[in-house]
Amino acid sequence: MLRLDAHRAVEFCDGYSRRDFLHAGALSLLGLTLPRWQAVQAAAGATPDVNCIMLFLVGGPSQIDTWDPKPAAPAEIRGPFKPIATTVPGMQFTEIFPKMARLAEHFSLIRSCYHTATAVHDTGHQMMQTGRLFQGGIEHPHMGSVLGYLKGSREDIPPHVLLPRPIGRTGGNLPHGQTAGYLGKPHDPFVLNADPADPQFKVPDLAPPGYVSAVRAERRQRLRDAVDQSVRKFEGSHAAQEMDENFNLAYRLMTSPKARSAFELDQEPAAIRDRYGRTRFGQSCLLARRLVERGVRFVTINMFETVFDEVTWDIHGSRPFTDITEMSRLVAPNFDQAYAALLEDLLQRGMLTNTMVLALGEFGRTPKINPAGGRDHHPGVWTMLLGGGPIRGGRIIGESDEQGAFPKTRPVSPAEVAATVYQGLGLDPHLELPGPQNRPIPLVDYGVQPIKELF
Repeated sequence: MLRLDAHRAVEFCDGYSRRDFLHAGALSLLGLTLPRWQAVQAAAGATPDVNCIMLFLVGGPSQIDTWDPKPAAPAEIRGPFKPIATTVPGMQFTEIFPKMARLAEHFSLIRSCYHTATAVHDTGHQMMQTGRLFQGGIEHPHMGSVLGYLKGSREDIPPHVLLPRPIGRTGGNLPHGQTAGYLGKPHDPFVLNADPADPQFKVPDLAPPGYVSAVRAERRQRLRDAVDQSVRKFEGSHAAQEMDENFNLAYRLMTSPKARSAFELDQEPAAIRDRYGRTRFGQSCLLARRLVERGVRFVTINMFETVFDEVTWDIHGSRPFTDITEMSRLVAPNFDQAYAALLEDLLQRGMLTNTMVLALGEFGRTPKINPAGGRDHHPGVWTMLLGGGPIRGGRIIGESDEQGAFPKTRPVSPAEVAATVYQGLGLDPHLELPGPQNRPIPLVDYGVQPIKELF
């Protein structure tokens, strides 16, 4: 994972530290090699260049208490919330999402997502972000990293950015699927590691001091030459070549006015910031719009970093988790406001036609409310939202059974979701990547197809 939170341990005379350069040297803003470009051109055909914002709802929202209400079920299943109508006939949400309900024609629901792996957060994180469960020691790449690997960066802007922080501890002690996996660390997402809602928010190590002159720039080049000489014995290695290429590209990022301006939230009018909500998630959504607007291809937003001792979608009911009431008072309004603001903002700016917006969790919740007043992990069925780009809005794919326990029609696997996202991005879902030992691995298994009803 590429981080931007380096502490300045040793500082050079021009204001940069040795650690700054080491962190920068790990940044991957690589362009395309000719074979990779030819591969993506063949995969994409004439499809327009599409971006993606993935809102990852860490904790796993309850399908019944959100976008698949069951008003006819017994009280211990249907829960405390009433259904409300949306702008799409026959599509209902629960009453805690009024803003989203007024925009339903702009996105579609998959109400029949499911998986059969162990019901822990980490396995769901893996599958929903890569399309695969990690097995045999192979870590598969995040969809954003695949897009960056195939299409490269635009100018000095990283192709894949992760906000505000990576997923941390969620109990399974397994990889979460938010890296480039076997594609290598150079294709990891560019990680903010800061809270954009903090009044003191800034992006560490991007902006050079204002007094840096051409003389000091020359000194930095001499410093780099000295470092090159000191590591000459590694020059024949792949890692050394990778670091050398990354160094130049990372330095361009650190000194690029365009890259710096993308992160300057204080340039947004106060009314726009208020519209998204002055929360970590709300301001991350606003920052995602700014990043895509300036050339980032894929933005991943983690709504939460952990499920412990924080009010999240993980509504087990007892501490250190959340209950249904807390979710409805804090989590749902935060999401409802930010998601609606993001869609409206993209619409008004003419960006929704080339920007997919995904909102998904790692699993659903048990249909029956438990004795603690919550619902437990349940990968048997859940709902996700997707729209923008080539995705048709106002559609419902699949349905769950009367108790919201399992798919009743059109079951959809995480691999099918990944195939749908790849097709939406203009990539052949079965395009092969060089896996470990250069073993070809398709983006999704050959038998898996995108959800054609969404295009």
